Amino acid sequence: MRLVWALTANLFMNSIKMKEHRLKMKILLINPGNERKAHRHKRMKGLFPPLNLGVVAACTPKEHEVEISDEHISEVDLEANVDLVGITVMTAFAPRAYRLAEAYRKRGIPVVLGGMHPSALPEEAQAHADSIVIGEVEKIWPQLIKDAEEGRLKQSYRSEHYPSLAGAPIPRRDLWRANDYYLPQTVQTTRGCPFSCDFCAVSNFFGKTYRLRPVAEVIQEVKSLPGKIIVFVDDNIVGNPRYAKELFTQLIPLKKYWVSQGSLQMARDDELLSLAAKSGCLGMFIGLESLSPECLKSVGKNVNLVNMREAIKNIKKHGIAIEGAFVFGFDHDEESVFERTLNFAEDLRLEGAQFGVLTPFPGTRLYQRLEAANRIIERDWSKYTVNRVVYQPLRMSPHRLQEGLDWAWRHFFSYRSILKRLGIFRNHTTLMWFFNLVSRSRVYNYLKNSDSPMAWQ
Repeated sequence: MRLVWALTANLFMNSIKMKEHRLKMKILLINPGNERKAHRHKRMKGLFPPLNLGVVAACTPKEHEVEISDEHISEVDLEANVDLVGITVMTAFAPRAYRLAEAYRKRGIPVVLGGMHPSALPEEAQAHADSIVIGEVEKIWPQLIKDAEEGRLKQSYRSEHYPSLAGAPIPRRDLWRANDYYLPQTVQTTRGCPFSCDFCAVSNFFGKTYRLRPVAEVIQEVKSLPGKIIVFVDDNIVGNPRYAKELFTQLIPLKKYWVSQGSLQMARDDELLSLAAKSGCLGMFIGLESLSPECLKSVGKNVNLVNMREAIKNIKKHGIAIEGAFVFGFDHDEESVFERTLNFAEDLRLEGAQFGVLTPFPGTRLYQRLEAANRIIERDWSKYTVNRVVYQPLRMSPHRLQEGLDWAWRHFFSYRSILKRLGIFRNHTTLMWFFNLVSRSRVYNYLKNSDSPMAWQ
């Protein structure tokens, strides 16, 4: 009898161990790169880490093992011994993401695709995955993992509500090496944007909502991070001025430096600008888009219908550097737009700039409008980098638009322009020169290899 009981107990314990072994999964989360860089062997340095995948990892039940692979800095291991693969997909990297998914699925490993592109084109993404996530992932992921454990993944998971940022999970920063990135310490304080420009995929993904994370939680996370420089990865950190002022006030005692993205409306509020500067704001990425009021109105960028020159001067007066984003190819743009824009950026001594062509990302009103007019001439998503012309402009040829874009990049980051804009007696001179020289290297490398997109991730 004792032998029978012993054998029974042993079988019971083995079944428990087998069940535990079966339920514990190894999950690989991938941030795909572009095709040209996909098979390089040299480890690269990225701009900042994939914070979204860090959040996904934080939402994963603790009994599972998670690894993050960022193809912008190193190769993805296609032979990895994993139980589940999750891939975040931006439009320009969709072809690469689909190829990665195919490689893992051939090995019998289930693949989940999520992010802005699958959310905009779910039917397309479903053809390349075992499951897709539509919308934000936090509330969906734990159930998806449970279904994966039990071998019953659904074809799609959709977030029914936009999650509150109160109590938002802290990203798993232990899953990447800080030394692999120029700006490793990134934090999110808000989601979405209060504006809704026709060409912007942000509003489509976040449902035109603008959600605020409790300031106390942001401050606690910032305190926990090493180093002096923080990147707030918000789409518009000043979208709610009252919230922004509270945040900046609470940041002041921490004595950190930070950069972020915001709208030009900040120029109207001197108190906000003063608090931003006191809290350590080094610079802001601002979507200036166009110098033409007609162009701005045509895409709903009414927030920029101000005296742009004076607005920029006021921001810079507070010691805040500006990286301006300009878009070429609006329906009112003629060939003179390139030189006028470059002269404007140099005259105002912008510390940085990004130039792009109008790009109809899936799910946007711009996409719908150009699609209806039969003006989209390129369906290869890898060209949707904002550095490749994928539609028919109205007042110039696609070739001329591409030439003008490349000309603006080349001239803005020439040594002559950098010296003219920065000089040698500016706030944080060394940092600004370093930023421009790194940008120059990336730009000129892109121009030498113009068959491939310029990826700023």
